[in-house]
Amino acid sequence: MKKHRTVFAGAVAAVTLFAAPATAQTVPPPAISVTGEANVSVPPDLALVDGGVTSEAKTAREASDANNTAMGKVLQALKAAGIDQKDVQTSRLSLQPQSAPNRTGPSAITGYRASNRVTIRVRDVSKVANVIDTLVAAGANEIGGINFMVSQASKLLDEARDKAVADARRKAEIYAKAAGVALGAPLSISEEGNAPPMPYRKMSAGMVASAPVAQGEETLSVTVSVSWAIKPKE
Repeated sequence: MKKHRTVFAGAVAAVTLFAAPATAQTVPPPAISVTGEANVSVPPDLALVDGGVTSEAKTAREASDANNTAMGKVLQALKAAGIDQKDVQTSRLSLQPQSAPNRTGPSAITGYRASNRVTIRVRDVSKVANVIDTLVAAGANEIGGINFMVSQASKLLDEARDKAVADARRKAEIYAKAAGVALGAPLSISEEGNAPPMPYRKMSAGMVASAPVAQGEETLSVTVSVSWAIKPKE
């Protein structure tokens, strides 16, 4: 009986020895993990203007016909102003019944409202005010807002990415110095999601005629997470 126990104990010891190296391999290497941030501010070179026409009438056909006629005038005015057809896209088209409040029973339909909205891509941001004036003068009674953008954001973000990694290295070197170790090679680099800002400026049609429009600047931001290997100082 004692002999069998000795053999069993030896087998367990052998299994433990073989398993030890595999366990050691799962231990992550010493590292410092930090985030780096960078911003690039540039003037926008593209704008999206949202506007259209809403028409009301007693019947659906009358509302639809009136809206189609009014929207046709708006589209013709945009074309005459030099806006390319490919830069005008329908964003919303609706026809809805309108009801009067009735506390005693079902609400009665009093009329219909037809709406047609378009999004206009303005490739010269200095002409945004002119486009809005054109819309209003042609009969548009809804101006949803202005969205200034940077068309080549990806290329400009590359500059911010380079600065963000440099910022991460700067922080990691501070931690390494404080801990009495040296900074090694980066083990991992990941970029956190940072969409460029998309400001939406809502206005009413009565306020936008000849209104000054300030384009300002757009700030593109990048945040990266970097893990750096560390080693003893030489």
